[in-house]
Amino acid sequence: MERTNWTDIEFTLQGLSEHPRAEKLLFMMFLVMYMVILLGNSTLIILTLLDFRLHTPMYFFLSNLSFLDILYTSSFIPSTMIHFLSEKKNISFTRCVVQMSVSFTMASTECVLLAVMAYDRYVAICIPLRYPIIMSKALCIQMAVLSWGLGFLNSLTQTLLAVRLPFCGKNVINHFVCEILAFLKLACTDISLNEITLMLGNVIFLFVPLLLISISYIFILSTVLRINSAGGRKKAFSTCSAHITVVTMFYGSILFMYIKPKSKDTASDKLIALCYGVVTPMLNPIIYSLRNTEVHDAMKKLTAKQFWKKE
Repeated sequence: MERTNWTDIEFTLQGLSEHPRAEKLLFMMFLVMYMVILLGNSTLIILTLLDFRLHTPMYFFLSNLSFLDILYTSSFIPSTMIHFLSEKKNISFTRCVVQMSVSFTMASTECVLLAVMAYDRYVAICIPLRYPIIMSKALCIQMAVLSWGLGFLNSLTQTLLAVRLPFCGKNVINHFVCEILAFLKLACTDISLNEITLMLGNVIFLFVPLLLISISYIFILSTVLRINSAGGRKKAFSTCSAHITVVTMFYGSILFMYIKPKSKDTASDKLIALCYGVVTPMLNPIIYSLRNTEVHDAMKKLTAKQFWKKE
């Protein structure tokens, strides 16, 4: 079957078209959450750049995570909000592919980045005396570049395999965004190769990082339990609690959605997809700053500076 010209293809994002009132409510929710995402993550990045006390590996990786969350949500939230308020929910083939590629890159990168952050916590707690030597500036930059590079490579592979497929139906994507599983379902040809590569990608970018995170925390737990003082154990656990919370939220929702290479069709599955697509990036800066005295102090210092400038 001949492939249709890409410039002639348009997709319709169905979302919750059958529930127009729900879409109006979701528009308001998305607007508020997107503002929180931009404000919270931008604030963390600015604080990390301006306060020398936050020039540490942990906050370097955290600022990468914040920047990633901004890019990730910006790739689909604005267009999704527009579709919520419009009757015509069409998107061109090119825009759909770009949206799918960017979001896939960010999701893959976050998987690797969370594993890197777990390794940072392992070194800080299990090998504290060698922490400054091991987690050098050069190594941190290399691990960050590796995370972004692997995420881009995975997305590029999946995207190139997806765009080669022919589409010959109504091209209605039963989702809020151009999500790769829903995208593949519309192809009018065999997608076995795509399913195999997706499964391999799931193993490499979901299970391998999750395994490394689990191993890191087994060593961390073993080390913490050997600490004699209750205060020392509490301090060690507090440095990891934010990361554990974020990992649980991210992997819990994303594993549910991508464990099988098939598109989900129910409204509940679409809303669950929003959990890692919108809610997690919104909560990340809140979780990392809620019980973090260093972030609180940096915020107070920045606020005081702005106050004296006005005076």
